[in-house]
Order: sequence, then structure tokens, then C-alpha cells
Amino acid sequence: MTEVAIVASAFGVEAIRRDGHAAWIDAAAQSGAAAFEVRRELMDEASPAALRALGAAIAAAGLWPVWSTPDTLYDAHGALDEAALRDAIDCGCLLGARFVKLQLGGFARDPQIERLNAVLAEAGQAASMLRVVVENGQLEAGGSLAQFVALFRALSQSRGHGEPHEPRTPIGMTFDIGNWQWPGEPPLLAAAALAPHVEYIHCKAVAGEGARRYAAAPAADDPLCRAVLALLPPHVPRGIEFPFDPARPGADAARYVAWLAGA
Repeated sequence: MTEVAIVASAFGVEAIRRDGHAAWIDAAAQSGAAAFEVRRELMDEASPAALRALGAAIAAAGLWPVWSTPDTLYDAHGALDEAALRDAIDCGCLLGARFVKLQLGGFARDPQIERLNAVLAEAGQAASMLRVVVENGQLEAGGSLAQFVALFRALSQSRGHGEPHEPRTPIGMTFDIGNWQWPGEPPLLAAAALAPHVEYIHCKAVAGEGARRYAAAPAADDPLCRAVLALLPPHVPRGIEFPFDPARPGADAARYVAWLAGA
């Protein structure tokens, strides 16, 4: 069975803003999930004390945390945003996160590998248990398949990735099935091209058209979701990032965790 994470926003954006992340940890644990994704944009306070307390509560419930920030790894001009990366790692360490997830941003051609490696090395032992991953977003900048192909090609070439016993790339990928559809990228093509670098998956279907698109729960027989998951590594954690029924969030969570773990 594949590990399943519940993204906090699945319990409702307003519910998380009103009640705080900690109020929903038990619901995530009782659903059978393995992990709980904390969203920076839904937190009023992300002080060291608040993050440590939240991480301790998540661990006490038998879950492992993911730290998600809307900050981008590369700025609008394509430069590595070292401050954003350091802040994300620091917050992830305080939370005890397994994954620290950023958006890709304006990456163009040069991953600035020496600076990227330097920032990761600076984090040292404190960050040894977490993995930095970048997610495809809903905007053209940071949601282009060509950007991700170019990024991981450059990172792989810099590390000799693909050769026997060579280390993996310095960062991995969060593959969001639904997000590709906002900029008009084909999710199946993206899955085939990027599967070797995918370490975490966000699962959601998309309803509506154009600017009125929104995340929705996939049907049990959703052909796109099943086809994409078949192309991606079966052992990597899968995150639920679609809204549960607000009238029965706990029951919905348990149902979808069981479905996604075996899909």
C-alpha cells in the first residue's frame, strides 16, 4: 500500500484558517493517512515555537509532516532565490518535515547548481532528514513542462545522474496531476517525461473551464488519474489535495485515503 498524505486545505481553506492546522491533525490520523501537509499560506504565525509545537503534535498523532510554501525556488528573472530556499528549509527543520515543497517559479536554463548545492550543504545535519521538492504550479511560469524537463536534465547532467550508483539530483519533484491543466500541459506527457524525478504526488481532478477551474475529487474510475499514477513511481507518497465534503470530512478523508493507497 502506498503512503497517503492529506493536504490541510482538503479539510477546507476557511476551516484551517479559522481553527488552525492542529485542530485537524486527529482527523487526518483517524483517516488512516500517513502524513499531513502544512500550508504556509494558511498560517497566521510560523514562528519557531509555533512550528515546533505543530510538528510535535503531528508526530504524536503518528503522522509525518510536509512543509509547503508558495515561495518560488527561482525568481521572475530566473535567479535562484537563496533566501526563499533557506527559509523553507529552516521551517521544514523546525516542523520535522520529510518534504519541503516550493513552487518552481521563473526557472529558465541555468539551475545555478553550485549555489543550490551550497545552500543545501549549509543546512547540514539539521536538514539531513528532509528532501526539497519543487511542484508544478498553475501559472505558465513554474507550470511549463519544458521548464521541468530542462531543470532535471541540467541537474542530472551535473551529478552524472542515470549512471549506476550515482547520487540522485539535489532536489526532487512534487508532481501535481491537476495543476498541469491550468497552463494547458498534458499530464500524461508530463508523467512520462518526469517520472524518474517524482518523489511526491498531489492528486486531484479539475472541474470547470478557464479561469473558473477548481480542484475536485477524482472519480474512483477517473481515467486520467489512473493513467498518470500508472506512469509514476508506485512507492512515492500521494497527497490528497481536493476538498472533502464539509458535512462529513472525516468519513470522506477515510474513504479517499483507502482509495488512493490502493489505486
